[in-house]
Amino acid sequence: MSLLSVPLADLHARQSLKWRTYPADVLPLWVAEMDVHLPPVVLAALTEALTAGDTGYPHGTGYAEAFTQMAQDRWSWPVEARQVRRAGDVMNSILAVLEAVTTPGDAVVITPPVYPPFRQVVSGYGRQVVEAPLGADGRLDLGSIEAAFTAAQRPAAFLLCSPHNPTGVVHTEAELAGLMALANTHGVQVIADEIHAPLVDADTSFVPVQTVAGGEQAITVTSAGKAWNLAGFKAGLIIAGAGVDRLFGKLPPFTLHSAGHLADLAHTAALRHAQSWVDELMVEIGANRKLLASELAAKLPQVHYRPQPGTYLAWVDCTELGFADPSQQFLDVGRVAFSPGANFGAAHAGWVRVNLACSPAVVTEAVDRMVAALA
Repeated sequence: MSLLSVPLADLHARQSLKWRTYPADVLPLWVAEMDVHLPPVVLAALTEALTAGDTGYPHGTGYAEAFTQMAQDRWSWPVEARQVRRAGDVMNSILAVLEAVTTPGDAVVITPPVYPPFRQVVSGYGRQVVEAPLGADGRLDLGSIEAAFTAAQRPAAFLLCSPHNPTGVVHTEAELAGLMALANTHGVQVIADEIHAPLVDADTSFVPVQTVAGGEQAITVTSAGKAWNLAGFKAGLIIAGAGVDRLFGKLPPFTLHSAGHLADLAHTAALRHAQSWVDELMVEIGANRKLLASELAAKLPQVHYRPQPGTYLAWVDCTELGFADPSQQFLDVGRVAFSPGANFGAAHAGWVRVNLACSPAVVTEAVDRMVAALA
């Protein structure tokens, strides 16, 4: 049985954000939750802990050690345990790192269209957002980034989303090395969100930013939360490059004590024992990408989608439909919920982000509802 085959009736019984935000007649393909059951090894680890009443505080370095082993095995990234610290979820970890390496009023560069909390965490904590938009091809635009780095208000940090959310682009070694050369030349701290790193097709190489030339100056934040659908278990990791002591000594109080014990156990089990699970998942996601592309081409040719090898998210261009906010039209009339493109960048109001971590039948139904929304 496929991983993405949980019956819709079972999914509607869930109490999470994806299934409780909209009425029951709305098909939700918006927030990044997957329609899967827990990997069996993760369920076993949690069941064992709950049965034993093992619900206290986290202890030890098992999570960090599990990550370093995965990094070596999966990406040939030789991370040392001393470089890794357990923290809260990824966005809270980014906030902690920004607090450590920037000061209020500093400029921080983001690359729209990009994950909306990037903008929120910068502006919400007294830093200034500077945009270096992706290129027309949806990839990092090093010219745009260099212009941002050399502007009158020199930025203190750059937030890298790798693989990129919402586009699904997987940055190449050359692109990342070019970014690090610019950042190191201009004294800009790169902070990389690599939470989607395991969610990459088998024929595409994910490159951790810290493994490229100059990448030792970067700081990485990640967790098992996205790839193994563990958002309900808050536990992240901060991986320092060259400045281990400098970074960890400056993090805000309690940053390194904000993960829960059960979350620690769940993420550790996923990293240690469920690598094949996420590889199986990506085969199904790849099939869903092809299905979405073919369904749109056949039924809604005004809508354009170019599959990319990273994440389980699809970035879909609906501008030819002529709606100021196509996601609202699809929701109000078609009863299918996508993430509005404007949330990711003001220039992309005509786009939607689609969550493809669902059954093929749901993908087909979603496109049918998009068509119905235009009738």
